[in-house]
Amino acid sequence: MIPIQQVLQGVPYLRRNGVDVAISGVEYDSRRIAPGSLFVAMQGGTTDGNRYIASAIKQGAVAVVTDSAAAFDNAAREFPQIALIEVGHGRKAQAGIAANFFGHPESELSLSGVTGTNGKTTTAFLLDAMLNHVHRKTVLVGTIEYHVASEVRPSPHTTPESRDLLELFAEGVRCGASEAVMEVSSHALAQGRVWGLNYDVAIFTNLTRDHLDFHGTMEDYFAAKRSLFDGGNGAVPRVAVVNVDDEYGRKVGEAARVAGAEVFHYGLAGYGVAAGAFRAEEIEMLTSGMSFSMATPYGNSRVETRLTGRVNVYNLLAASAAAIARGLTLDEVTAGAAALDHVPGRFQTVDAGQPFTVVVDYAHTDDALRNLIALGREVVAAKGGRVITLFGCGGDRDRTKRPLMGRVASEGSDLVVFTSDNPRSEDPMAIIEEAMAGWEPTKTAAIFEPDRAAAIRVAIHAAKPGDIVLLAGKGHEKVQALRDRTIPFDDAEVAGRVLAGLGFAQHGFEQHGFAQQGFEQEGGTAR
Repeated sequence: MIPIQQVLQGVPYLRRNGVDVAISGVEYDSRRIAPGSLFVAMQGGTTDGNRYIASAIKQGAVAVVTDSAAAFDNAAREFPQIALIEVGHGRKAQAGIAANFFGHPESELSLSGVTGTNGKTTTAFLLDAMLNHVHRKTVLVGTIEYHVASEVRPSPHTTPESRDLLELFAEGVRCGASEAVMEVSSHALAQGRVWGLNYDVAIFTNLTRDHLDFHGTMEDYFAAKRSLFDGGNGAVPRVAVVNVDDEYGRKVGEAARVAGAEVFHYGLAGYGVAAGAFRAEEIEMLTSGMSFSMATPYGNSRVETRLTGRVNVYNLLAASAAAIARGLTLDEVTAGAAALDHVPGRFQTVDAGQPFTVVVDYAHTDDALRNLIALGREVVAAKGGRVITLFGCGGDRDRTKRPLMGRVASEGSDLVVFTSDNPRSEDPMAIIEEAMAGWEPTKTAAIFEPDRAAAIRVAIHAAKPGDIVLLAGKGHEKVQALRDRTIPFDDAEVAGRVLAGLGFAQHGFEQHGFAQQGFEQEGGTAR
């Protein structure tokens, strides 16, 4: 039990009412309240936690922090025995309260945060692998999964609420962790979920159109990302690692420099990257990955990795610069890069011995899809194979990117299979029709199949030797969100079952001559 005065230390508040109490826990979800808890009632995007104050008190909350003046007044009248605090910003207050309650574990970890539209997950995994390779215990927080020391946990959110994040940090510290690597989403920055965290290293990968359903404009989207570097999140990082091949990256680098951060630049040689930056030269794509020469202010080194594609050159440069900032040597960085086998759902191959390539990837923006298709084209170029791209667009999300994704997929592919992603409350065919607006001018061969499992079957059945089938959008995800329910769904597992049904799990291709079957025979609507 912790006295409420200690829990509120350093947290600005507007009013207080009621008695001093001791706190046994901090919760923002009234369903998790236990006797002795402090309930943080916050106004959110989809619901208002202030509606659940009475429920939280009924379940045993002894203190309530609210960001609503009306809720404060009502609770003061109805529950005079409760410790009641009004704050100006619920999530910022929760960050300070949770840090106090869990004993400020963030101060015992060196924090590295990765933000940007694309590349966050792979960059975070790479940096985590580099730190682990030199035997530093870490906490990893991101889209695919969380790691607490060596324990892997499911990831409900890319960047969790501050209360949950600080609890993870506290568990990591107890397990001997000295570093934390985390993806920092624009939503988290805009909402104050990571408010006041003092990042030692902050990494900016790139910025392209996404999440405008939440931010409204590219300017506001960029402002959220920039706040990790210019002090807008409550602290300036010691080192900012920025992609200078990206227009927004150059702006972030300047903002970080003005704010007082040391700035490490990275990019590809020949793209205007200045001497003294981390840059890649002599890139060689191999059947088992790739290698390149990395020039840095600290010397040059040859990087060999199982990852492939130009986008992963950028991710490796970003992670390498961050690892150097965290005190690793060049040799340690390159050894750590080689140690990472793959990142789940990021250009993840499904191999059952078939004579074509099947890849699962999380690409769910037009820029990410463009990069994925370009990489697919590189893979099939030597044998003259085709690129078959399956994708969908998420429901209840930014609708403006749907025709852009349709255009990118159609311009870069030989066959496009339009299907569902996570349609949520929307009609799957209505989503597909919006994406079709980008396809119509291209006259690319296309199939329209809203059932994702059936669409995967169609795409794989269309493949011939030397082709590549790109299953884009869901990547590592294990479920699909429909209008009325969420169902188990794993692109890699579905693809594996399709391949097994064609006999590739047990037999060679020659015994199953499906490659001669045209896509028009496999169902869906072909055009």
